[in-house]
Amino acid sequence: MSTIFLDYQVEIFITMEVLTVICLLLFGVTRYYFNIRKASLLFILLFIGITALEAALAWWLYNKTGEISTLQIIITVFVLYAITFGIGDFKKLDRWMRQKIGGWKGIDLLTEKDRQLMSLQKDPAYVARSYRRSSYIHIALFVTAQMIFISMGTDNLSESLAYVKDWSWIEHGTYEQSPYPNETIYSIAMLWAIIFVVDTIYSWSYTVFPKKPS
Repeated sequence: MSTIFLDYQVEIFITMEVLTVICLLLFGVTRYYFNIRKASLLFILLFIGITALEAALAWWLYNKTGEISTLQIIITVFVLYAITFGIGDFKKLDRWMRQKIGGWKGIDLLTEKDRQLMSLQKDPAYVARSYRRSSYIHIALFVTAQMIFISMGTDNLSESLAYVKDWSWIEHGTYEQSPYPNETIYSIAMLWAIIFVVDTIYSWSYTVFPKKPS
């Protein structure tokens, strides 16, 4: 059985992702079109369950192989997004869908709390505060991941700190000169660093250059 999971780990992950998409589609149909809230809750619980299984798969693969593969990192990214930024994004999408479908059907599917939150999203101060909060979460995740990656490629704390203090290894452009253990983690760390810088600038732009109230 374990051999099957190891040999077909990519196919299993893709199947899980397809199932999560199907769960979300069925959630949308039952919640917004048929307005069956209990059934929609079942599909969102299935989505959460499959996401938890993905996390368990990544952990199991690590215990079996003793290595961190690209697939495990992809799974981790999916799970981290789902339990952090994904929750807020899903709530925004849920309100938007109920507003649009309610307009098409000529009924009001929004609650008073929904309208208050949608009104707040037009407030520059609220938007800036939300982006700062998400930036803090991203900073914590980025720093934690970098600490783990660097600890995997160095022998002790002194060596790790030497790389942190002296960034000249970045100029070489190869993982052999970096504090990372292999090419995969090096590539992910470098790509994440670029995304981190862009996301930080974008998030804090709402604080430094706030939009005018709409």
